[in-house]
Amino acid sequence: MAITAQMVKELRESTGAGMMDVKKALTETDGDMDAAVDWLRTKGLAKAAKKSGRVAAEGLVGVAVSGGKGVAIELNSETDFVAKNADFQNLVREITKVALDTADSVEVLRASHLNGKTVDEVLSESIARIGENMNLRRLHILEGDTVVSYVHNAAADGMGKIGVLVALKGPEEQAKVIGKQIAMHVAATAPASLSEADLDPALVEREKAVLSEQARESGKPEAVIEKMIVGRMAKFFEEVTLLGQKFVINPDVTVGQAAKDAGVEVTGFARIVVGDGIEKEKEDFAAEVAKTLQG
Repeated sequence: MAITAQMVKELRESTGAGMMDVKKALTETDGDMDAAVDWLRTKGLAKAAKKSGRVAAEGLVGVAVSGGKGVAIELNSETDFVAKNADFQNLVREITKVALDTADSVEVLRASHLNGKTVDEVLSESIARIGENMNLRRLHILEGDTVVSYVHNAAADGMGKIGVLVALKGPEEQAKVIGKQIAMHVAATAPASLSEADLDPALVEREKAVLSEQARESGKPEAVIEKMIVGRMAKFFEEVTLLGQKFVINPDVTVGQAAKDAGVEVTGFARIVVGDGIEKEKEDFAAEVAKTLQG
């Protein structure tokens, strides 16, 4: 496969590795971006294993909780100007309420009624009125004895750039207090799963393969290498699972231990970041202003 300048640029941005190292990684892996990231990590050349897709889409995440149910929706817009618009924010608020009351999927939510029309019809009218494309992209539902929500970078009450839901089991008063702290932790650390048992097996195998190759390149005896792999995988699980992570409010304990000390158990979480995984062509600020003024 031909290695293009764009591929080199993207891999450099996502790993922080040098140009020659990036070119070699792409050559060695026949242009496979994920494999190239792993190759660089194996050689100790990647400063960070960042996601290959840049987060670029605008909009807001709306969250709402009632009883033991919480919802988080993502409504995208083309620019941040629209996301700050009162009409757009009211739309996010109303759609979130409909989701809490009636929906169990994005498809059902689109067909649900809002002010006598379907949500899809209301969106179409808003697009025509505001003059910018919008997309109702995601809906997360979380249920538990107690569900707590948190919004980071809030634009208004119940909406912002990052929305988090945490479900807990145990006394409600304690659950609400520690749940809010854990929700803030989730917003900051972006855990991949609740526990080791919930991790994507493909992710685990990929990480084990990279760590195994790194350990073998040390040249140490196989028995020592096996212990190195076990230790490094344990560290990996600690870093990516919510219950295993060091609690940001008290790093002396894990999140799981902090919940236990409070007399509750964390049973689930959801985290939505606006535009996560969407690639959008970059515009400079002046061009974005001009586009907005043109309608």
